[in-house]
Amino acid sequence: MTTIIGLAGYSDSGKTTIISLLVPYFEERGVKVAVIKHDAHGHYKEAPAADSTLFIRSGASASVVLSPNAVRTYERKTVTLEETVERLKGSYGLILIEGFKREPHDKIAIFRTEEQARIVHELAAPPIACIAADRKLAEAAASDIPCFSMDAVESIAEFIRSRMRNL
Repeated sequence: MTTIIGLAGYSDSGKTTIISLLVPYFEERGVKVAVIKHDAHGHYKEAPAADSTLFIRSGASASVVLSPNAVRTYERKTVTLEETVERLKGSYGLILIEGFKREPHDKIAIFRTEEQARIVHELAAPPIACIAADRKLAEAAASDIPCFSMDAVESIAEFIRSRMRNL
């Protein structure tokens, strides 16, 4: 069964950093992890001089690069988060989603400042936990859910593992 957990926060809250630390934690323990990142503003670009980028710039609807141990696909099409999750579900034990504040999946709120802490109240549903720069900030924003410090990656991972066992 696949567990889906989102990390939601504003820009520069630490989402990418935490996810990049959680991925090896789970992969080293035999859990295959997929990560879906929200690029709400369409800023993501392929490597500028890569052949695949040149194909897309030339107007290709799709560019697929097959390597001995990877496949990279770039397609000009619109898909929903739900469609992407459904496509990945059977192949991965854990799907981590960065962003997508308005979608209904379980989320961990992440924030470094008091201003960023408002994310706790702006999500589609209350977060299942939070990750904050310090305990005082976490308690002020979300005293009724588990809260972790930014450097408590193992504790965060174990919280996620407990949810994997309970689903």
